[in-house]
Formats: sequence, structure tokens, C-alpha cells
Amino acid sequence: MEKEKLLDVIENVKDKSNKDLLDAEGFLFEEHEKTKELIIELTRHLDGIADLHSKVVKEIENRKVI
Repeated sequence: MEKEKLLDVIENVKDKSNKDLLDAEGFLFEEHEKTKELIIELTRHLDGIADLHSKVVKEIENRKVI
């Protein structure tokens, strides 16, 4: 759905047809699901990077000569 069409439906929700409302709802639901999946994937990636970083930092600390 085009951005302008979606904004028009949202701004005039009371005056829109059932078809327009269902199209907007379907589009927004899909966008919500895609965004949620991206957040989950990025969270897993971030956790993995944090674990690797911690491992490297611990090794650097172990090698410090005092």
C-alpha cells in the first residue's frame, strides 16, 4: 500500500470503505510482523556480538603484564 493511501485511510478512518480499512489493516499487520522479526534477529545478533566482545576483552585482560 502506498504511503499516501495509508495516511488517507488513517486520517479519514470513519469515512473509508470496509475494503480500504481491511487493506490498511492487512498492510499494517504485515509491517508489524516484519518489524518484530527484524528486532528479534537484531537482538540475537547483538547478543552474539556482545558475547564475542566479552571473550576478547577477557583474553586481553588475562594477557596484561602488571
